[in-house]
Amino acid sequence: MTVNKVIVTNLAVLQGKYSAGFRRVRDAIARLIAADKKRGLTTLHVAIDSAVDMRSAGGSPVTTASDRRQAKAAIDAVWTAYTPDYLMILGAPDVVPMQILRNPTRGDGDANVPSDLPYACAAPYSSDPSAFLGPTRVVGRLPDLLGGTNPAYLVSLLGTAARYRMRPREAFQRYLGLSAQVWQASTALSLAKVFGNSTALQTTPPRGPNWTNAQLARRAHFINCHGAESSPQYYGQPDGKEEYPVAHEAARLKRKVSNGTVIAAECCYGAQLYDPQDSAGQAGICSTYLADGAYGFFGSTTIAYGPSEGNGQADLICQFFLDSVLNGASLGRATLEARQRFVALYTHLDPTDLKTLTQFYLLGDPSIQAVGAVPHALSRTKAFKSAFKGAKTTTGGRAFRRERLARTGTNLARSVGATRPVKTRPPTHVTRALNAIAKESRIKELSRQSYAVSFPTSASSGDMKQFAATRRGRSVYVLFGEKITPDKVKRVVALAATVEDGKIVHMRRVHSR
Repeated sequence: MTVNKVIVTNLAVLQGKYSAGFRRVRDAIARLIAADKKRGLTTLHVAIDSAVDMRSAGGSPVTTASDRRQAKAAIDAVWTAYTPDYLMILGAPDVVPMQILRNPTRGDGDANVPSDLPYACAAPYSSDPSAFLGPTRVVGRLPDLLGGTNPAYLVSLLGTAARYRMRPREAFQRYLGLSAQVWQASTALSLAKVFGNSTALQTTPPRGPNWTNAQLARRAHFINCHGAESSPQYYGQPDGKEEYPVAHEAARLKRKVSNGTVIAAECCYGAQLYDPQDSAGQAGICSTYLADGAYGFFGSTTIAYGPSEGNGQADLICQFFLDSVLNGASLGRATLEARQRFVALYTHLDPTDLKTLTQFYLLGDPSIQAVGAVPHALSRTKAFKSAFKGAKTTTGGRAFRRERLARTGTNLARSVGATRPVKTRPPTHVTRALNAIAKESRIKELSRQSYAVSFPTSASSGDMKQFAATRRGRSVYVLFGEKITPDKVKRVVALAATVEDGKIVHMRRVHSR
């Protein structure tokens, strides 16, 4: 039997969370599987804690729900056994854990980076983020509420996925673009790249957070604001001031979001899943969007980065995601393409780039295709229809796309370099340069970190041999500083200098979102 989509979850944990209410969750899963069948998808539900299910997949069951190594091995086994087009993780991290990766920018205060990226990669379990530079799998997470006991939220999200329908691109062309005022130039550039204009850009200040019903009803939302840990709010910032007025908040979203909305948020902790009891009972913005009928939310689990002008890091990966969605990709494929496009920009990923790759992920059913692709003229001919007579869908195109994505991810893993922390002290002239920029940036130093740049052996074959010598001497030095603010918003600035043969060849300054 060909399996197009696999739903993986830990049934024992779901049963424990919802007790008698678990029956509603089970029935909602069945309705989603039935809806998928009508769309031409064969969907299999696999309990990674079930000995029977995992025996069929040739793997071992998860015996400790929080064991990340077990969870990674189980999902890898499921993927290998069924090679589905889509893999949907069902449940919050207390059901199926996120992988905890070492923070590449460990000087910024994040202890680690919770990530679903490893589930999208064939590489085995590791806490090293540089092990996962070549994602090849279409993966998304449909979450319940962390610590929740009422199944209504998860049942609602499963229902949204079961009832989804494609809409024309025109339905997403009118967008809501939100930005901290200080980043309006960067956000305008992002909007122009994705939508062809930036006319609907709104900044805080002077506006927000009481957006109109008409603005919130638009089905594409692009958000470039500040975020904070376990907070149901995003924040703006005026030009030249360390002030952080509320720009967007979960409580104002309820019953105002259109069914089918797709969101990309650059904000720090923008897609963090936290227990609502940690914030006076209010779930986060990402969870609230999904509760109101949004199809997908693409965001970060931790402190995210980007430049104050131009585009980089969070700007780019969010652009790439929405661009793929608008061009007819499923939410899961859009996530994979965004990751691959981001990695492919660089010869090596510096610490802030590597963190960006690991922290952004999809909340939503990865098989949902929000925007209908424009059909090719050939598909409307009688000859074409006769050739595929009786088929619910033509799956050949999807198979070719998956082959291309697997090749792309495999090649990236074999060719792109990454940074790893070392104890080497930076050269004096590098220290002097970073100190000068830190002074001009008016930041309080948090820490400094040195990194060596390493490449896979296969990255120096063929014509790439000519770069082997300079690569061996490449290193990155980063100074992490903090803007002191009276608010809960954490303002981190990372100053990075790339050095080859003792010379500074590149410098960048990026800001926490």
